[in-house]
Amino acid sequence: MTASRQKSARWLALLLLILGIGAMSLGGVEQPNAGTHSLPSDAESTRVANIQAEVQEASGAGGSQAAIVFFSGDVRTHMDELQKLAGDLGPVIPNEAGDGAIVPYNVESTSSSQNATEVEDLRARLTDGAPEGVTVQVTGPAAIRADLASVFEGANFLLLGVTAAIVALLLIATYRSPILWILPLLVIGIADRVAATIYTYVLDATGLAWNESTSGILSVLVFGAGTNYALLLISRYRDELTRHEDRFAAMAAAWLPTLKAVTASATTVILGVLCLLLSSVPNTRGLGLASATGIIIAWLFALFVLPGVLVTFGRWIFWPRRPEVGTEPNHKLWDRVGGLVGARPKLVTAVSLLLLAVCASGYAHISTGLTQSDQFLDTPESISAGTELEETFPEQSATPTIIATRDADAVKEALPDARETGAANGWTLFQSSAHFSELRGQLPGETYVGGSDAQLADEESAAADDRRTIFPLVLALACGALILMLRSLLAPLIMVASVLLTNVAALGLGWWVSYYIFGFDRFASTTPLFAFVFLVALGIDYTIFLITRAREDARSVGTRRGVLTALSATGGVITSAGILLAAVFAALGVLPLVVLAQLGITVFIGVLLDTLIVRTVLVPALVQLLGEKFWWPAHPAGKSDSETVSLKSAGSPAAQRS
Repeated sequence: MTASRQKSARWLALLLLILGIGAMSLGGVEQPNAGTHSLPSDAESTRVANIQAEVQEASGAGGSQAAIVFFSGDVRTHMDELQKLAGDLGPVIPNEAGDGAIVPYNVESTSSSQNATEVEDLRARLTDGAPEGVTVQVTGPAAIRADLASVFEGANFLLLGVTAAIVALLLIATYRSPILWILPLLVIGIADRVAATIYTYVLDATGLAWNESTSGILSVLVFGAGTNYALLLISRYRDELTRHEDRFAAMAAAWLPTLKAVTASATTVILGVLCLLLSSVPNTRGLGLASATGIIIAWLFALFVLPGVLVTFGRWIFWPRRPEVGTEPNHKLWDRVGGLVGARPKLVTAVSLLLLAVCASGYAHISTGLTQSDQFLDTPESISAGTELEETFPEQSATPTIIATRDADAVKEALPDARETGAANGWTLFQSSAHFSELRGQLPGETYVGGSDAQLADEESAAADDRRTIFPLVLALACGALILMLRSLLAPLIMVASVLLTNVAALGLGWWVSYYIFGFDRFASTTPLFAFVFLVALGIDYTIFLITRAREDARSVGTRRGVLTALSATGGVITSAGILLAAVFAALGVLPLVVLAQLGITVFIGVLLDTLIVRTVLVPALVQLLGEKFWWPAHPAGKSDSETVSLKSAGSPAAQRS
């Protein structure tokens, strides 16, 4: 892009900002209300849920979900008042001790927000009218979904605030400027809000599902990736300002190389997250497409809005460290790191692999699958009430097993205590206090067993299947993209192997941290899958930035020296980008679900391992050991380097650049 076109880019930036703000004003599409979106369509519990919906539709209660009003305390004395309070919800059923009573009923709704509103309104009405000495709580599947929605009220804005604060602090630390950080934060912040709106329309148009977690994960992804892209652009722009008097010429010189690198990076991330479309779970497929949408928007704003904003303000925006023509960038720290790697590549490789192996030791101990009560960081009413309900009514469960059958008589004979809850179109529904695992495969005829606990088990099974399918595909796509990019076979294999090792180490150390520090007994079923996909897609970027720069430098100084000069030139900005990305993902811990906290912990660890060990020392050390063979079968044109670079023989990377 020429300097004259860069001047025109300011108008493009303004246009995109206006369009972005317009998109934000549209508001998002309402989240669909479907309890089976976390399940494969062919899961047994999905079939039960669909039959249950069919029966409810036939009875005029379409779109309803089961709930239980639970009264505890001096129930026996106030039975008449409680029945009057319950009204048309249904009869109040006391226990034998007279210290508890329940009212089973269905909450009718067509969306998650409506379900949450209905449950909250009911809770408020019952609590206000409850007689003294009686506590009223609402539990059951509808209440659990309502609590899941309500705990996210304000949580995404909290996440946005925490993420923005983290980005601001790290940008200030990176640039040491009280002004510059505002521009990328503002641009990427708008990109985040645009993505939060657009993805709902994209998913709605394609018929894909999403849940409460999607927007939180998308937000940290857009902030993390978008700010990374901004850091790379600003770093290159700053370097070019030391070579060009005209800021437009400097941006023109910086923009095209940044465009190539960031586009390659974004493409890798998009391909990685789109692998989630192969999941059998609707919500996971939705997250994949939502993430790809967010990355595209982050790429667009970082490369087509931010440049116009930066050149509008000129050099003074870097105050107090304004780049002046003729000044040399300071890479002394990374020169020393490169010198160490060049001097002792075998030792550096061995120590790096040992550290990663120690971290990976926890991988073998990982167990997955959370119960209903384990999914929340803070226990909501529906969970605590469900526990108390089961103690007060041993034969009753807040999340009973649901049985759908075409042979009602046989089920009644096999389960005399099962309670019939409805029938239509040849199907009969029963509720049972027996655990679903005791019933599956044991009941006669065309009979399916489901319910909340069964759904969790089916989710775990689906997640295991997804890991077996998606893990190798993500690695294969990453390897294929690297082969095309580098026109090499050995280098991509080494890079993908390093990413795989980083992932195993991150999951292993993430498990130790989750178990021993945060007290999580298990990973959520989706934690390993999401962490793996995001770490491969995002983590390999930093190695790509390093190796593509090393390939450029290898043409003039050889491979061994080239990787050290590349490390020196890119070390500061890529390390800053990695630390920022890790910190942004750690912000997921402010959201109320265990799965998001675990994802944040694992990705935080993985990005730091990749940034500080794999990209910084391990890969450069391996390149030192292999030399020109690293590019096999390709061979970058230029100077050969048959000898390993050392501090004594080749000098520091700074000397090599000269």
